[in-house]
Amino acid sequence: MKAKALILLLTFLLTSFYTFSTALLIPMDFEQKNHLKAYGIAYFAITKDIDVGWLLNYRGGSFMLPYHSVVEDECVIRGVSYQVIADVQAVAILNEIAATESNMDEVKLTKVPKVAVYSPKNKLPWDDAVTLVLTYAEIPYDIIYDEEVMNDVLPKYDWLHMHHEDFTGQYGKFWASYRNAAWYKEDVRTQEAMAAKLGFQKVSQMKLAVAKKIRDFVMGGGYLFSMCSAPDSFDVALAADGVDICDSPFDGDPMDPQAQQKLNFDNCLAFTDFTLVTNPYIYEISNIDVDPNMHVSNKKNDYFTLFEFSAKWDPVPTMLTQNHQNVISGFMGQTTAFHKNRIKPHIVILGETKIFDEARYIHGTYGKGTFTYYGGHDPEDYQHYVGDPPTDLNLFPNSAGYRLILNNVLFPAAKKQKQKT
Repeated sequence: MKAKALILLLTFLLTSFYTFSTALLIPMDFEQKNHLKAYGIAYFAITKDIDVGWLLNYRGGSFMLPYHSVVEDECVIRGVSYQVIADVQAVAILNEIAATESNMDEVKLTKVPKVAVYSPKNKLPWDDAVTLVLTYAEIPYDIIYDEEVMNDVLPKYDWLHMHHEDFTGQYGKFWASYRNAAWYKEDVRTQEAMAAKLGFQKVSQMKLAVAKKIRDFVMGGGYLFSMCSAPDSFDVALAADGVDICDSPFDGDPMDPQAQQKLNFDNCLAFTDFTLVTNPYIYEISNIDVDPNMHVSNKKNDYFTLFEFSAKWDPVPTMLTQNHQNVISGFMGQTTAFHKNRIKPHIVILGETKIFDEARYIHGTYGKGTFTYYGGHDPEDYQHYVGDPPTDLNLFPNSAGYRLILNNVLFPAAKKQKQKT
């Protein structure tokens, strides 16, 4: 009898443990030891067919999922803070989030996003914040470039990041400062060889064709993310379809003297009414970007603020702005920020620098897809120069600036939301 009673007691205790300790909460507020790797944990869980609840505006955008020891083990290995909570606690959290008066909501992450990065294969003397953080967070991605894009690989992917590219064919306008550098000469040689291989007479023509493929990828339902020089050069290239905007140092012949008047802003995804910077000695493509000198002279005041959106009514911008702080330190790049009066009216501004009256982080829809643009080069390196070493993210595991990138990576994993009316 005693043995039977002991077995019943142990059965009750084990049943109670597994009944009530059924959820794993990954907090994303200031209690999280490693925010960046926490995104990798969410991605990892989805790959194991475990649905993850993204708790928008709850403790910095926390994640909650059914308890699985394999996920807990990964949290321990990767140094991510977590809590094993009872079912009644999980239900209480969801009830708090669902309350009408709360600006919170739960979005289910159910699909493993297939990620690609549009990046050159040849080594260039700068790094890319997106590939750095994807690697650090242990989220897998493929590298593709012009040849792959022209061979129609994009439909295989859900999410695409455009590396710090110059889609106008002006090689980032590095000619004035670096035309004698070995890396610059090699980049020009490589790009020209690929253009010839793909049947184009000029690099600018190849880059325009690639930009159109990427545009069609978004139109068909793809998710596009980009930082620094790629967002504005992408729109400039599309606006200049059929117009030569490259001066002789870049393509061997003069630009069209009427290029500015021939721009078609209807072709652009995000920007409008901009003016080209045609001087080959000036390290700028257009006036979409802000004056960098303004930022250098105001470094101590350079920060941007994230807008707060309605989690229940505007889940997409809410997902993209999840963070443990809403004031983010600014950082520069070839394109640092976007003049507000160059942004199309329907574009959502996610973050702005009020002191400079500029947008730093924007989002829009195009066809069935979406795009998000983020100004600056590296969120943890204020003024990144050509040749500087890459940022060691082991030193910045709680970077609020880098979190915004990873919000975009997980965004395609979210179960499609019903349009609210």
